[in-house]
Amino acid sequence: MKKIHLSFIWIWTVILALAMLWGGLHLYADRQTLPKGVTVGGVNMGNMDKTAALRLLDTKLNALKQRPLILTDSDSSAQDIKLTLREAGIHYEAKAFRDAVNALVSEHLWTRAQTRFSFGKEWTITPSRQGSALQARFGANWEEQRYGKPVNAVRQIDGDDQIRYIPGRSARRLDWPKLGVALDKALPKDFTASGEPVRVELPFRQLEPDITVDGLRSEGIERKIVQFSTSLSSSSEGRVYNVNSAASTVDGLILKPGEIFDYGQIIAKAERTHGFREAPVIVNGQLEPGIGGGICQVSSTVYNAALRVGLDIVERRNHSLPVSYLPKGQDATFATGSINFRFKNNTGKHLLLRAAVQNRTLTVKFFGTFPPNVSYELESRTVRVLPIPEKTIRNDSLSPGFYQVLRQGKAGYVVETYRMKIVDGKTVERTRISRDTYRAQQRIVAVHSGSTSPEPQTREQQEPIIEDGISE
Repeated sequence: MKKIHLSFIWIWTVILALAMLWGGLHLYADRQTLPKGVTVGGVNMGNMDKTAALRLLDTKLNALKQRPLILTDSDSSAQDIKLTLREAGIHYEAKAFRDAVNALVSEHLWTRAQTRFSFGKEWTITPSRQGSALQARFGANWEEQRYGKPVNAVRQIDGDDQIRYIPGRSARRLDWPKLGVALDKALPKDFTASGEPVRVELPFRQLEPDITVDGLRSEGIERKIVQFSTSLSSSSEGRVYNVNSAASTVDGLILKPGEIFDYGQIIAKAERTHGFREAPVIVNGQLEPGIGGGICQVSSTVYNAALRVGLDIVERRNHSLPVSYLPKGQDATFATGSINFRFKNNTGKHLLLRAAVQNRTLTVKFFGTFPPNVSYELESRTVRVLPIPEKTIRNDSLSPGFYQVLRQGKAGYVVETYRMKIVDGKTVERTRISRDTYRAQQRIVAVHSGSTSPEPQTREQQEPIIEDGISE
């Protein structure tokens, strides 16, 4: 009986001890305040009510996001950029502390007790930065307005045909990766000094222009290598206008090494840009009024310049009639869709073409790289004179035995042109570059029907070729 009594006492003692332990554990784990000595971001929250501590944390975090951020510019004339950390895409959180506080109210007693027992004393706040926020606010347009655009280097040719270069200018642009590093380093890591603005000096990179002096020099446009002129002294105003239109389109053209000059493209652009006026053109060997008369003087002048620096002529044909502004054999005609003028830049460097009309003289200049001891000369000679064909037509108003010359006609020519290469004053090469035929113009005579038998009238069946002009 005594043993049963002792056992009963021990059992109740154990139960009472366990109940006291359980109650004490509840009292320890269910406290509504944080452990003593707890700080978050430097702010003491020990013994503070858990809910009040989280509210205080939110208040502090929100205040921190409103903290001023000043981005300073090394250029003293530029205004500082002022905004808040929130506007810069910067946010703060104390996730580890929140998770620990939430664990203090877990439904599991042991978790609550264990968390309180191991609850840390010092908790940090963690900044996070949305990198795109600043770039969205200060994008390319903003940078361009604030810091300007890069200015390309310029090649200029003065009145004495001397080449000079005006350097370009770079422009500052924000160095976003370096700015991100600087921001991360400067951002506050706690709630202290909350009233002080965060200052970061803006880092920059240089945005270089697309065209630099070194780039321009590397093209090899070193000096004027040839100049050739033709006269417009007897040209009509319409013809002068057309020459100006074509010349201004040629002016400033740069050919890369191996690139082909295509006069058809020049004329197409000139027609779109300036248009052409009426002036004499050659239609199947006859001069007639037309649109674009004069444009072949530009192609012919360019042709002569190209020959005198030894360029490769890809496509060229002479006029059907001689022209007054050049020797026979040294002209280059053009007819839209049928006759073109092209040459290739074989200098190995870039070639700059200049063309202008001044004092009724068309002048073409080439600038590039060319040996100073080398030159070219042209020689054209007539190898055959073509007789003037004659045609008679009936005119019964004339007295028998009388005739009337309606058109005098002109002889035709077969001309060969040679190019001589001269090195150090001596001719080292002589090459025939063309054999051209200028058709004879028919002599037309009217006679009485009794004087001769009239020749049958023929009609031109082929599409007419319009040289030195563009058909409407």
